[in-house]
Amino acid sequence: MNLEKVIFGFFIVLAATLNFGFFVGDIDNAAHHDIYELFAALVVSLIATVLKFGDRTQIGAVHLSTSLVADLQLLTAAMVWGYAAHVSADGLTPEMVSRVVSLSGGALFANIVSVIILIAETIMQRR
Repeated sequence: MNLEKVIFGFFIVLAATLNFGFFVGDIDNAAHHDIYELFAALVVSLIATVLKFGDRTQIGAVHLSTSLVADLQLLTAAMVWGYAAHVSADGLTPEMVSRVVSLSGGALFANIVSVIILIAETIMQRR
């Protein structure tokens, strides 16, 4: 068993599951979306991105690009949440929560693509 591949797969799947956990719930209800789960999803996604930098294959490039998309979406979601909660006069309105959840949905899609690529790569690998 290759420990590096286990760690790589672990962080890819963990990023997807944390993102999914944040995404699930009423789209405009802030009580259904925990800010700490968004933070954890962003941190784990950034770790997964760093782990993808070493792969010089075509599949590795696609892995990296999906991870960068997820990072950008989650970072933007966190910034929108921060703006709404601390800068905006209206506060964290249902409209702003919807924006944050929609951005995390884009990141979730990128994470799902990454997991599918990981599965396909594992299936195609010869012993």
